[in-house]
Amino acid sequence: MPTHKSAEKRVRQTARRTEVNRTRRTKIRSFVKKVESAIAAGDKKAAASALRAAQPIIMRGVNQGVMKMNAAARKVSRLSARVKAMTA
Repeated sequence: MPTHKSAEKRVRQTARRTEVNRTRRTKIRSFVKKVESAIAAGDKKAAASALRAAQPIIMRGVNQGVMKMNAAARKVSRLSARVKAMTA
């Protein structure tokens, strides 16, 4: 356990940030799951609209420090490729 006042504060801050980041990460995952379930159902229109909704949420996760930029770009790219491939 921390013994210094500043270390105790860091423990409190870390717990608070962890909780906030957990909710942000969960939100990103739920939006991605909506896209994936629409793809699995074969509904291109729903998948495209879900992707349009998920893309800013994923990129907002980058700005908030939950994801790295390349990971978010890769995720959006792969989802959009899967949605685009539904017509072929």
